[in-house]
Amino acid sequence: MSGAVEARLAALGLALPQVAAPLAAYQPAVRTGAYVYTAGQLPLVDGTLPLTGKVGAEVTAEEAKDLARTCALNALAAVKSVAGDLDRVARVVKVVGFVASAADFTGQPGVLNGASELLGEVFGDKGVHARSAVGVAVLPLDAPVEVEVLVELTED
Repeated sequence: MSGAVEARLAALGLALPQVAAPLAAYQPAVRTGAYVYTAGQLPLVDGTLPLTGKVGAEVTAEEAKDLARTCALNALAAVKSVAGDLDRVARVVKVVGFVASAADFTGQPGVLNGASELLGEVFGDKGVHARSAVGVAVLPLDAPVEVEVLVELTED
């Protein structure tokens, strides 16, 4: 099933990927009441990471911003897997992003703009959200960035 949200994605030249298989003992997304919480989504493309390493060292901030955009797209696929249709998203509530950072890198908010801007392009005003951007020492698979999303759904 696809609707207006997936049409906006298509207009941006994007399509929802398959939901990434969990790397451990968790679900990609869980619904409770009107909310869907995603697990942290890596910037996997067809099951592989296009880049690895620390942002500010092996990975540039601009490359990491693009990867955060991919993480958000993967998160939307996870949301759809439990919501059934992205048109049911009433609003994006919160985005939490983790950036594997070189010791002197302080541009985590700019990196996470990749995810936030995609959600705004896709959902308009419903995509405006609260956010945390956190620098960390290392992420799974040596990924440069990981993003989790909380959305509220419309009533059934």
